[in-house]
Amino acid sequence: MPKIAANGLEIGYDVHGAGPPIVMLHGAGSAGREDWAAQVPAFARHFRIFLPDARGHATTAYDTRLGYDDELLVDDLAGFVDALGLETFHLVGFSMGGMTALTYATRHPARLRTLLVAGITTEREPRASVARRLMDPDRPQPIGPLSEAAMARRHDAVQGEGAWRHLMRAIADDVASQALITPRQLRAADMPALVAIGDRDPFAPVGHAWSLARQLPDGRLLVIPDCGHDLMVRRPGLFNEAAGAFYRTTEDTARGRAEVARRDLP
Repeated sequence: MPKIAANGLEIGYDVHGAGPPIVMLHGAGSAGREDWAAQVPAFARHFRIFLPDARGHATTAYDTRLGYDDELLVDDLAGFVDALGLETFHLVGFSMGGMTALTYATRHPARLRTLLVAGITTEREPRASVARRLMDPDRPQPIGPLSEAAMARRHDAVQGEGAWRHLMRAIADDVASQALITPRQLRAADMPALVAIGDRDPFAPVGHAWSLARQLPDGRLLVIPDCGHDLMVRRPGLFNEAAGAFYRTTEDTARGRAEVARRDLP
């Protein structure tokens, strides 16, 4: 796995495919190669995919006891794409990565060709309460992506044994205190955008996703039925089909945004 120096880190990432660049951000406690495993084969036929590991996750070493918040993650993304020399790119994010992607989109809209965010809400609740419960490292977790065995397998080799416990506490604390994105800030994210949600997502009710899509200047909404939080894992066929339609129907706009950005470069 390659690594690249950015924002004071050595960010580990996977890369696949060929074509316009697309950066795909994973959720809390996970890694890009896991969250997006069902999308990589399809997306790689059309895009050059970059899958960075967030700080304190998998191959990107960081001691979360030094501090951890959403602003660091946004700065990490900015440093990562600059280090790669990506003038413009498509951006995708799930859950924690979705909030990073959305925040970046409100601050650097000219850099983005399109935006796809999944499993997020700009409201504090219920996501803060759910995060506090599900990310409690002292709470017995059933077999699954946040189980002790899965977290140790994913993170211990680089972060150190048990470091994921500090990571999960830090993320839950940040969700409960981070500044919320305002409707005015959302209006700056003028690229074609798709907001995807499972209709049984405990973190983000469908109504919140609908409101977010309505507030984005060029927003669309995808609701996947009978599905919880990790919609692209649970219903990959439907998710990939909808994402493919989104990229096909916005291709001309995305290309135009890239050309405008290129002309505006100093």
